[in-house]
This record gives sequence, structure tokens and C-alpha cells, in this order.
Amino acid sequence: MGGNRRIGLLGGSFNPAHGGHRRISLFARDALKLDEVWWLVSPGNPLKPRKGMAPLPARVGSAIAQARRAPIRVTAIERQLGTRYTVDTLAALTRRYPKKQFVWLMGSDNLAQFHRWRDWRRIARTMPIAVIARPGYTDAVVASPAMAWLRRFRVPLSSLTNGGAWSAPALVTLRFDPDPRSATAIRRGDPDWAARFTGPPVRDQLTHRIILAQEETPAP
Repeated sequence: MGGNRRIGLLGGSFNPAHGGHRRISLFARDALKLDEVWWLVSPGNPLKPRKGMAPLPARVGSAIAQARRAPIRVTAIERQLGTRYTVDTLAALTRRYPKKQFVWLMGSDNLAQFHRWRDWRRIARTMPIAVIARPGYTDAVVASPAMAWLRRFRVPLSSLTNGGAWSAPALVTLRFDPDPRSATAIRRGDPDWAARFTGPPVRDQLTHRIILAQEETPAP
């Protein structure tokens, strides 16, 4: 794994993972000059309805399939860390991997509701945040309580790509051709997608543990 590597963290339900996740991850990797991106597949998210949420192994399996042959590592490490909230997950990751530099990757749809997350200001103080434009959320982001606080910490992209040490809070906006794909639309068109990922057990690409379908409910 090596030290002093720059890692982008993309969290989500991945219910299922799709080409949009892959595309924004590779775009962010190139834009921020990252070594790789870690997809943090959440065991559960109370900001999203539990109905229709596929088992964790199926969601991880879909993410591994989408990440194939890309510098993306799929993990459900929240289970092993025993963390319930994203703020605690990120703190635990920075303790476990002290030589890595992390940046939190977030779609503009999540930034619009970021103020609802537990200790969201502490998340911003833990590592830089890179926001990736998503269609239809510009007005909501501009008007969000989180943006009112984060606006003073906006930095140019060059501040994260010049090779120096990263500091936080720092907010950078990545603008590119938005990807309209969504997991909601995929589930609507293919409600039985998870059945394709019920084969052999999947292994976490970061912890190397087998991922079992057990009930856990971490929060953002």
C-alpha cells in the first residue's frame, strides 16, 4: 500500500454502483492527481429509505464489478471499524493510515444536505472536500447552510495538486460534463439487479475480509 499516497474517498450506498460512480472517480483522480480512489460502501444510510436497499454483499459486488481494471479500491471498512457516522469513519481512517493524504469526494447533491450530517463541520476540518458537479443541484448548494459556512474555505484546484501538504478545511469544486446516471433510475429499470450478485462471497479490497450479509445501520 505504501505511504504518502493521496487517496480520494467516495462514500455511498452504491445501490447499485454504476458507470457514473466510476466516471466521477476517474475524473477526480485525474483532476486531483490522486494515486487511487476508495469507494466506502455504507452498510446502511438513515438518510435514505431502507426499503429497496440491497444486501451489502450485493452492493459491494456491484461496486467491484464497476471498479474492475481501474485504480479504485472497494471497501465496507465501516463494519470493521465499528463506526456509525461518517465523521467517525474518517477520523478512524486518518488514524489507521497516518501517512496517507485523504480528500473527501462529494457530489453536489450531497453537499446540498451536508448540514444534516453528524458533526459535518468536523468532517470538513478532518480532510479537504472536493465537490463534483451534479445536474439540478446548483441552486440548492448555493442556498445550503453548509455552503454558507464552507464558502470561506474555498480554494483553487492548484492548492491540492501542487504537491504540498494538504490542510483542512478546504473546499474545491470540480466542474465537468455532468453524468445523468443514477442508482434510482437503474433500480427502476432493473429491480432485480441484486440477484446477479448472489454468487460466491465477495472480499473487501482494503481489509481483505469476506463480507457477510448482516444487519448494521451506520449513518452519514
